[in-house]
Amino acid sequence: MPNSDSVFHPNTQDELAQFVVTNAASERRPLIPIGGGTTSRKGSAENAVEIHLDQLNRVIDFPARDMTITVEAGIRMADLAKILRAENQRLPIDIPQADQATLGGVIASNWSGPRRYGCGTMRDYVIGISAIDASGQQFKAGGRVVKNVAGYDLCKLLVGSHGTLAIITQVTLKLRPLPESSGFVCLGFDTAREIEPVIDQLQRSATRPIVIDVWNQNFIEGRTIQRTLSPMLYVGYEGSERETLWQIQTLLAECKQFAPRIQETILDSSVKPFLFALTNLSGFSLTKLSGQFANRFKTCLPSSRTMEILQHADPYSGFIVGSHAGNGIVFGHHAGDYRAEEAEALYRPLRELVRSHGGTLIFSDVPSDWKFAETTWANLGPAATWMQRVKQQLDPLNLLKPGCLPVS
Repeated sequence: MPNSDSVFHPNTQDELAQFVVTNAASERRPLIPIGGGTTSRKGSAENAVEIHLDQLNRVIDFPARDMTITVEAGIRMADLAKILRAENQRLPIDIPQADQATLGGVIASNWSGPRRYGCGTMRDYVIGISAIDASGQQFKAGGRVVKNVAGYDLCKLLVGSHGTLAIITQVTLKLRPLPESSGFVCLGFDTAREIEPVIDQLQRSATRPIVIDVWNQNFIEGRTIQRTLSPMLYVGYEGSERETLWQIQTLLAECKQFAPRIQETILDSSVKPFLFALTNLSGFSLTKLSGQFANRFKTCLPSSRTMEILQHADPYSGFIVGSHAGNGIVFGHHAGDYRAEEAEALYRPLRELVRSHGGTLIFSDVPSDWKFAETTWANLGPAATWMQRVKQQLDPLNLLKPGCLPVS
């Protein structure tokens, strides 16, 4: 796509830096960094310039023996996975629309999929980062080795910053080997409440799950992972073939006391398409379902309260909800078109429940007149004060993605 007055496609990191320097010294137009465009938190501002980073997609260094790789931030996640797979390595972050999503976008949004419970998030894999601030100054943090000197961890600061602090241009990642074997145990129950003691057992289990996900029946029916009206618990394992089989057999024995209505085991060749489907479930890549507006939300709260949220947002009330239950993350939407006052009444009990447990509730893909759903510092939780200070220090003119976060 050619450059225009409102769109810029840099071919090199230096070209991008020069553009940002010129902008900061003259027009000071708002800048909206965009990777693959798979996330919706673009921000909003008049006279903004969209900076598309997909041309910054080169492999800088891949010392496979060190199990690290340095690449530009615009590389597609599917392309990165293919390069790593050739060396029997991986970045174990599950990404929907991997053929479109870019590494920089995944880092900026801190996206993590089903394997978050056992494999961690992008913060666990970024060991070096290069970026450009709103004035055009290029800076680096971390390095190309797993152990770096002590100091301020700017790598972790930029992970999850949604492009509001700096434009990520280059990243060094630590990697993991591909597992020899993997498998899933799928357990169905009548209610989400019945899954609570099972998850409690998983915390004490002799096994080591990498996935603990729970999905309500609307998701299961809508995306056809499992045709059932029961809420489903999905527990994933990986390791050697012997380790995986032992963990699955041990979990089934441990969970026998809870009498699940549905019990199924998925192994090896069937795991990849199943994990792909589960990843897309959590991705919410489509803004519409059955022709209706999505009205997406995400909550973060203590993992012990996850099932209470799923029980509240049961499918008979129209909520379509899933969770990384082991991590205290619930996400979903209520399919339908609502006036602002109707939507506020619909979501008020959910908001109050989340707040009562010290959690946060963030909306996206909602109509502009839903003022109750706007992100404010107050509903970003106790970290908001520090977020304000960091934003003011790194982008005092609020040029990077204005509208993505509150500034007052």
